[in-house]
Amino acid sequence: MQESKLRAQSLDFAVSIINLVKDLKAKHETIISNQIGRSGTSIGANIREAQYAHGKPDFIAKMQIALKEANETGYWLELLYKTDYIDEQTYKSLDSACASIRIMLISSVNTSKQSNG
Repeated sequence: MQESKLRAQSLDFAVSIINLVKDLKAKHETIISNQIGRSGTSIGANIREAQYAHGKPDFIAKMQIALKEANETGYWLELLYKTDYIDEQTYKSLDSACASIRIMLISSVNTSKQSNG
């Protein structure tokens, strides 16, 4: 059940990131928008890949990559906020969604590691 919630949240988050990138590009910001576009959409892609992992170690590896991408996305969000490309409300909303995904990823990785023996 948590996996399906995680997939849904990561997809919704990717949509939000794509919309953010559109807004940033309209403001002629290209450096961070390219970075956050890649990391923010990669989270869900890696979660999806983990669905068809070749065993538990591959599943854990994919989920850990998704976690790293989520952490990177959090960095780009903070940088965008501190450079006034996004307002506080946008930052808090996106950062909260990203943090929620990170928490679920950590839980999923830890659960998988524990059941690994």
